[in-house]
This record gives sequence, C-alpha cells and structure tokens, in this order.
Amino acid sequence: MSPLLVFGVIAGYFALLLLISYLTSLKSDSLTFYTGNRESPWFLVAFGMVGASLSGVTFISVPGEVGNTQWAYLQFVMGNMVGYAVIGLVLIPLFYKLNLISIYEYLKTRFGQKAYLSGATIFLISQTIGASFRLFLAATVLQLAFFDAFGIPFYASVLTTMVLIWLYTYKSGIKTIVWTDTLQTVFLLLAVVITIIVIGQHLGIDSGALLTIVKDSELSSIFVWEGNTSQNFFKMFAGGIFITIAMNGLDQNVMQKNLTCRNQREAQKNIFWFSITFFLSNLLFLGLGVLLYHYADANGIDLPKATDELFPFLALNHFGTLAGVVFLLGITAAAFSSADSALTALTTSFCIDIVDLPGRKNIDQDKTRRWIHIGFTFLVFLTIVAFNEVNDRSVVSAVFKAAGFTYGPLLGLFAFGLTNKMAVRDKLVPYICLLSPFLSFILDWNAATWFNGFQFGFEILLVNAAITYIGLLLSSKGATSA
Repeated sequence: MSPLLVFGVIAGYFALLLLISYLTSLKSDSLTFYTGNRESPWFLVAFGMVGASLSGVTFISVPGEVGNTQWAYLQFVMGNMVGYAVIGLVLIPLFYKLNLISIYEYLKTRFGQKAYLSGATIFLISQTIGASFRLFLAATVLQLAFFDAFGIPFYASVLTTMVLIWLYTYKSGIKTIVWTDTLQTVFLLLAVVITIIVIGQHLGIDSGALLTIVKDSELSSIFVWEGNTSQNFFKMFAGGIFITIAMNGLDQNVMQKNLTCRNQREAQKNIFWFSITFFLSNLLFLGLGVLLYHYADANGIDLPKATDELFPFLALNHFGTLAGVVFLLGITAAAFSSADSALTALTTSFCIDIVDLPGRKNIDQDKTRRWIHIGFTFLVFLTIVAFNEVNDRSVVSAVFKAAGFTYGPLLGLFAFGLTNKMAVRDKLVPYICLLSPFLSFILDWNAATWFNGFQFGFEILLVNAAITYIGLLLSSKGATSA
C-alpha cells in the first residue's frame, strides 16, 4: 500500500475524532470529564464498549490464534457472559446507590483510607501497563505499514499518536469517549466484515459457502474437556467469569462508561445488550480466523511464524487496497478505543482517588486535571517506548501477564466487602494486596513441578483473590463495619 494512502486514511480518521471532540465539548463543565453529566444514551454506551473491550490485542491475535487452539477461546467468552450478568445485577446497583465517580470510593466507605488508596493504586499500575501493551501491539503494525516508509522512528510515531489522543479527550473526557468509541466500534467491525467479503470474492464463493467452510472446518472446534492445559473448558469458563468481574466490573476504565448512563436501569440494559454484541463480535473474529487460514491454504501462501502477524500479513499484502485500508482503520480504531478511555480513566482515578481534586476548591480544577492528563499521556508513552526497547515480545507479554495478577486483590477486596460486614485492620490491607499477587505468581511459576504437571490458566485470578480474601479475614477485627 502507498504510504501516502495510509497517511490519508489515518489523518481522515483523526479529523473525525477531533470533530466529535469539538461537538461533545460544547456546554461542558468541570464534572463532564469524569461523568459525562450522566446523560449518555445506554445503547450508545453499549455499542461503543464493544470496540474498547475487543482492543488491538483481540483484533490482531484472536484470528491468528485459531490456528493454535481452534475456537477454544469461545469457552472464555461464554464465561464472560456470566461475568457481565454479575456486573449488571450486583455491581451496577451498588455503584449507582452510592453515586460514585470512581468505583474505588466504595473501598473507603467499606474498609478505610488505606484500602481505598490500595485499590486505586492497583488500578493505576495495572491500567498503565495494560493500555501501553495494547497500544504497543497496534503501534508496531502502524509503524511497519506507514511510519517506516518515511524514516520516522518508533518513539516519534507513538508520541504523535499520544498527543492526538490527548487532544480529542482533554476537554470532555468520558463524554467524548462514549461517542468516539461508537465510531471506533463501527470501523473495527466493518474491517472484519469487509475482509470476509473480500475473501469470498477472491475465492469466488458466496456467503453461504463461507459459512459452510467455517462450520465444517477442524479449526472451528470449541470444547476441550480433558487434560490440564489452559484450554480446558472448566478453566476457561471459570476464568472468563471472574476475569470479567475483576477486569471490567472492578476496572474504572470500563465502569466509568456505565456510570455515564442516566440511571441504574439504563446502565443495566447497557451491560445486557453489550454482552450479547460482544459475544457475536467474537464469533465474527473467530470465523475470520478460520477463513484466513483457509484462504492461505487454498492459495499456497507461506504464513509468518507468529500467529499475531497472520491478519496484518494477508490484509496488507494479499487482499488488495480496500481490504488494506479497512484493516488499517480497524487496527487504528481498536488501538485508540483502548488508549483514549484508559487515559481518561487513569486521570479520573488519580484526580478523585489520590488527590481528591473536586474537594480542593481553592485551585483551578480544569487546569490541574489537564496537567494530570498530560502526565499520564507521557507515562503511557514512556512505557510503550520501554516495551519497544526490550525488543522481546515474550518479555513484554510476561509484563502484561504480571500486571493482570494485580486484579486479584481488587476481586478479593470487593468480594470480601460484599459477602460480609466484618471490619478489617485497614493499615494491613496494603500488605495483603502486595502479598497475594506475589504468592500467586510463585504458585503459577512452579505449578507444573509442584502439582504433577498441572498448569494454571485464567483461574489463577481466583487463587489470587482467595489469598486476598483469606488475608482480609485473618486481619478482621471480629466486629462488623458500619
């Protein structure tokens, strides 16, 4: 593809985002950045959340992973559906009842200041690493597709991207993101649909034949019932449930969007319809994966060794200009729908949880918030550059996995708070939140040796949360909290 064409696509896309930012920033006040004035239509939030939840990791990795584990990933998505039901029925009513801006304010009410700061700090660390990892994967693809052709170094392209994201989110924050996420979801799903259509045209078959290929393919096998592998159904299904609760229901990035809905009932409708759309979207990505491998096999194409490179390789080199353009739009949308909401959530959590900005009436609220927003933009930029300097995808993936361990304490804290009324020794909570992921990491690292070949999958999160829960139980005062 022509680098100038790629530039035109990306520039046009950002022009749309900036236009949306301008329109949504009209009639904004100091709380609009955090809550969107609780005026977001639930159906808009639901559709926009699909793009943010899929992310660049899903866009690139899920189709390629079909070649390794078939459709086993769908077992995890099935668990996600149950997790979203718990979020809608348990967490959303709680957060709306307490009228929270940051969901970690609950921890202060339930346990105390130390627990509150522990929860917020866990989120800030995890989200910074997670958002950086997701954007790093997408930025690598864009670097190869465009920036390398002009001799633009990786750090310069990432810095430009981060500045552009800051520009369209700095004023109205979550209110803007609710609308930009909707646009990004459209482009992301459109990229998949058009790619499938292009594959059918290249193979000379209609949609019915494409469905038959997917249905009859050995790569469409879903369930894994036996063995201690991470693809075992019970592991993936349980992992899907609790990872969804921890990394969506207890994540300010995701819940901040839900809390922009007009009321609890609309937020619950948002979660219900979002979960259905999310499930269907993953089916679409998995079906695309089967078709990509079928196309390569039918045309005798030698595929790259890394499965993450399958979709980019075929889209940019074999499917023609239209497919290449929509792929770039899709990967750009997937990357920025994750990064923009992450930056807004990080800024919100720091402003509300760490410095209590709305409570400081003697300073310029908007100016201070914008400086904090700039700070997190620069922090994510530095983290992405650090990942690139490591130059080892397995090491970067390990860092991302380690960040996931920190959601265990959040799950344990909220589970303990919701299942009993015991008070805990607040000063011990930070130590418990440090100890539980450390012990979980040791268990995960040595599981095969210690447990006769057993390997933890997503369910390590449950172990992590259980250690936190037990630690809180042991630190309880033997009395009930107010």
